Amino acid sequence: MMKFYPLSLMLLLCLCSTVFAQQSGEKIYLWENGAPGFEERKDEPELAQDWWVRNIHNPSITLFKPENPNGAFILICPGGGFRNLGYNGEGVAPAKFLNELGLTVGVLKYRLFREENSPYDASHPTQDVIRAMRMVRANAEAWKVDPDRVGIMGFSAGGEVVNWVAYDANPGKPDASDPVDRFAAQPNFQIQVYPGPLGTPESVAKDAPPAFLVAANKDECCSDTVVETMLAYRKAGADVELHLYSKDEHAFNMGFRSEFVSIQHWPDRLKDWLEDHSYFGQ
Repeated sequence: MMKFYPLSLMLLLCLCSTVFAQQSGEKIYLWENGAPGFEERKDEPELAQDWWVRNIHNPSITLFKPENPNGAFILICPGGGFRNLGYNGEGVAPAKFLNELGLTVGVLKYRLFREENSPYDASHPTQDVIRAMRMVRANAEAWKVDPDRVGIMGFSAGGEVVNWVAYDANPGKPDASDPVDRFAAQPNFQIQVYPGPLGTPESVAKDAPPAFLVAANKDECCSDTVVETMLAYRKAGADVELHLYSKDEHAFNMGFRSEFVSIQHWPDRLKDWLEDHSYFGQ
């Protein structure tokens, strides 16, 4: 029997029929002279093959701009267990999907502390994501972004990176010599796609960034994570939506890898949520 797929999935399937590696827009490095304390490594080339990127020593945002921007922005943090970044399926594919909805997107390349011979620890991707969020707001006017509609999206380990910025106000520092550091880092909303367990909150404030959570129930790594986050939000009376699918496991990306119809349609539920929360603008 012939299968019929939703239009959003067909677009993703077409996009993913070719290799996405390094297909991108403008690349902006988080620090002009390299990451603090590791400036001497900023010119080391990244390694990329098929779906992954490694050897990231000069963290950056790659911009994906829609034809008709609506003012909202999402910073995407791909997963990969901090050994690599799943740049195509968890970076480029969601960026293209969100561009179709009018959102401006940045894909974050953060430092990997579990990569072989890595000089980093978990504090370094935390530093990267905080800096990235500040940079988005510092460039809001130039990028046609509303600084009050800046969200963040994480897949797997990228969800752990999201956790390290989502629950701390990280206010701007008005007297900072670096103008970027004068802007706040906390996102206005967050999207968590089968996030890993690091940084999962035991409690959140009532005004925690509204959260959209999605995972598969059979995901041994990360189905508990979204449930725990949802319960913390519910206890606080904070804004949360959870989609826990009965089929599939980990790393279904934007759904095009899955044989299950419900998983194939999960990006449509994200679109609904973004619209219900007025993140497309008025």
